[in-house]
Amino acid sequence: MADAPALNPEFAPASDADWRALVAKTLGEAPFESLRKTTVEGLDIEPLYVSAARPAAPARAVDADRQWDVRTLTAHPDAARANAEVLRDLQGGAASVVVRIDPTGKAGVAVGSGGDLARVVDGVILELAPVALDAGFLGPQAADWLGAAAKASPGAKLRFHLDPLSAFAEAGASPGPVEAHLVSAATVARRLADTYPQAQLFLASGRPVHEAGGGEALEVAAAAAAALAYAKALVRAGLPMAEAWARITLGLSADGDYFLTIAKLRAARAVWARITAACGGDPTARIEARSSRRMLTAKDAWTNMIRLSVASFGAAVGGADAIVLGNLTDALGLPTEFGRRQSRNTQLVLMEEAHIGRVADPAAGSGYVEAMTDQIARAAWADFQAIEAAGGLIAALEAGQVSAKVAAAIAARPKPRIVGVTAFPPEHDAPVEVEIAAARAVAAPSPRLPGPDSACPALAPIRLSEPFEVAA
Repeated sequence: MADAPALNPEFAPASDADWRALVAKTLGEAPFESLRKTTVEGLDIEPLYVSAARPAAPARAVDADRQWDVRTLTAHPDAARANAEVLRDLQGGAASVVVRIDPTGKAGVAVGSGGDLARVVDGVILELAPVALDAGFLGPQAADWLGAAAKASPGAKLRFHLDPLSAFAEAGASPGPVEAHLVSAATVARRLADTYPQAQLFLASGRPVHEAGGGEALEVAAAAAAALAYAKALVRAGLPMAEAWARITLGLSADGDYFLTIAKLRAARAVWARITAACGGDPTARIEARSSRRMLTAKDAWTNMIRLSVASFGAAVGGADAIVLGNLTDALGLPTEFGRRQSRNTQLVLMEEAHIGRVADPAAGSGYVEAMTDQIARAAWADFQAIEAAGGLIAALEAGQVSAKVAAAIAARPKPRIVGVTAFPPEHDAPVEVEIAAARAVAAPSPRLPGPDSACPALAPIRLSEPFEVAA
């Protein structure tokens, strides 16, 4: 192929020295080094970067018709209302849904039986629209309920998303030994794997680390360690190694720093590829990115629309296969139909009008993104090795190894500049409407398993703006 002509031959390419001279002129007497920064984990952020010659992370394949899966989440306590939300989302452009289950109705849909879940997904064609679960320690029971709703259809695209380790990390305790919950989840997953060949079985998530205030590398490391624990459990349950890895999805967060989001997702692909290369698994990671809840504000909640748009952009450019975008009212309460529509359409505009997902790896070759991808990948690999040296993710959680690193990241984080809260607060409040729903508990099987409870320092979710909102 012939060399492409220069865009304008009258302008010579600027060298690194040229850029440095321009920066020095702007800085005056301040040194160039004063512009250097670090992440909360101490990873360097340089003022200037040269272009990178080779991408540091494997790229994903892009579907020409649907560049990523627009996935919505429903947590309305009433099953009938949740079903209406699910159907409206799918009719409004979403490709799949997540059903968050909580029999008490306080933090999700009040589902306690197969009949309850069947009402939530009534009218959904499971062969076309994947349904994912977020059920915590009730995951094995919920997986069976979803399997019953699919009526053994081999074409059903189910996302069981079993994830007892995230439930353990967030709660700081498990009803019975957490190892028993891992075995139970793997046993159920193995039984459902043959019936539903297109189903994803486990979600290996690093999001508890992020939502508790941790950094990007530790989030990737926790997700990788969870994936390894789930793969081992599936193999012990009788699933071949290669298939075990193919049935695991990585769960990561996307927040308002889109460059770090892009680099984090790319680094996760590199770490996944290295682990699976040693295990004989598929080197292509499947990533579900959910927008960060810790970045959202309760004060001047309208500004959350910007944060969510930026998070969606970063997740898409970083190569997420599915994106779950939150709602502008998530720091206040349940979303109205307006909020859900905004969440869907933000992604659809980025996909169908901006076409940002048409390129497999849009950030490839960017000096900053490639350098940060490499730094996060290396730091995540070191954290992953430390977790495995401690005996795996469960042992590292129980020993406080993970929570200590999260606490260090929180301590290193500078006072945030949050539009609408610490910067440019509104002169007059503009209230945001939220959905009011009374929690109605339903009877449900106990997730408790025989044996003593496990415990660890909880990775309790935070919101970065909350201390300043209280002070105001």
